[in-house]
Amino acid sequence: MANGQRVDPYKGFRFRVEIDGVQQAGFSECSGLGSHVEVIEYREGGELATVRKLPGKASYPDISLKWGSTDSNELYDWHMAAVKGEIQRKNGSVVLLDDTGTEKVRWNFFNGWPSKWDGPSFNAKGNDVAIETLTISCERVERA
Repeated sequence: MANGQRVDPYKGFRFRVEIDGVQQAGFSECSGLGSHVEVIEYREGGELATVRKLPGKASYPDISLKWGSTDSNELYDWHMAAVKGEIQRKNGSVVLLDDTGTEKVRWNFFNGWPSKWDGPSFNAKGNDVAIETLTISCERVERA
């Protein structure tokens, strides 16, 4: 910065996830925020042709959420409705927080639905928390 004030980046472990109508305890991991524009190559001319690169369709990766298993079934039930053919599209947000818990950055996703659920893995020799994973397929992600 011009005034010499130090600005540290936000920490990747301070976030919350908001999904329409779903109240879920804290998530341990969230990944998949992003976008991609397909590149279409178009060749012009003769032998020494120039290859033009044109923008194609935009797509968005699936969002993956991980959390420790609890008595809450809201996200599992949302997925099971999709398994039964009852797709319930929901909008949501991933919110990055600063050290005081104040919202700093928000990514909104639109028309998301749970395309995959993975239950926890068990190992009698370990002491890890039982982790569930939900994959949300969405039509658009925007940084707000």
